[in-house]
Amino acid sequence: MPSRASLKSELRERMRQWRRQLTSEQQSNTAHTLAEQCVLLPAWAAAKRIGLYLANDGEVITDLLAARVRAAGKVPYLPVLEYKQLRFAQWREGAELVPNQYGIGEPDETVARRSASELDVLCLPLVAWDRSGTRLGLGAGYYDRTLAQAPRPLLVGLGHSGREVDELPRDEWDITLDWIVTERDCHRC
Repeated sequence: MPSRASLKSELRERMRQWRRQLTSEQQSNTAHTLAEQCVLLPAWAAAKRIGLYLANDGEVITDLLAARVRAAGKVPYLPVLEYKQLRFAQWREGAELVPNQYGIGEPDETVARRSASELDVLCLPLVAWDRSGTRLGLGAGYYDRTLAQAPRPLLVGLGHSGREVDELPRDEWDITLDWIVTERDCHRC
């Protein structure tokens, strides 16, 4: 019987291949519809600081969502790698971003950092997900380590509706999401 780690790895690769095959039009449509869905979340109206991410490897694009966050007078934040955890820095419109060790842009070191607990909502990318709120990410564990401490913000997974699975293999350190938002709907976990 395969281990939980090998099951996750196999599923992760299969799902990543699927989303890499999406056309730019499909990704754009998903990003647009998903941005509309997020503002319907009950906690969204009161939230002031929203953690987002820069899409990588076929993840749902968050640029339109960031524009909506700014237009509503809220402040978007991006994750910044610090050792083996994440901190969050304000995502200023038009600011130049510096590539991290994975080539993903981050605000430079002059932008103040916040902990996850200082955010109101944190949107996380999903490779796959299930209805219980279990999330499959890229496997490095940054979000799990960062969110292991309480308190934490409202956790919202952003994913493609076609990446839902019946049940994901789960380890004790895997964090559970509060909501999953896709281009089709919002699901409370």
